[in-house]
Amino acid sequence: MKRREFIGLLGGAAAARPLALRAQQPAMPVIGFLRDTSLADAAYAVTAFRQGLKEAGFVEGENVAIEYRSAEDRQ
Repeated sequence: MKRREFIGLLGGAAAARPLALRAQQPAMPVIGFLRDTSLADAAYAVTAFRQGLKEAGFVEGENVAIEYRSAEDRQ
């Protein structure tokens, strides 16, 4: 391999690396919040849940997603 080809190969690899790193961003984790009663009746629990996550370093929408689901007292 000639010196110029080798330098060109290294330059091309260096230019492509930021694109590859950007494409491999980790997915945001998703946490499920499940209740058997209405979510409106559980506002205190949702607030406490979010506070506990925040104390552990997780902020909804920034580094964690939360899916809220309720059975609405159905059995």
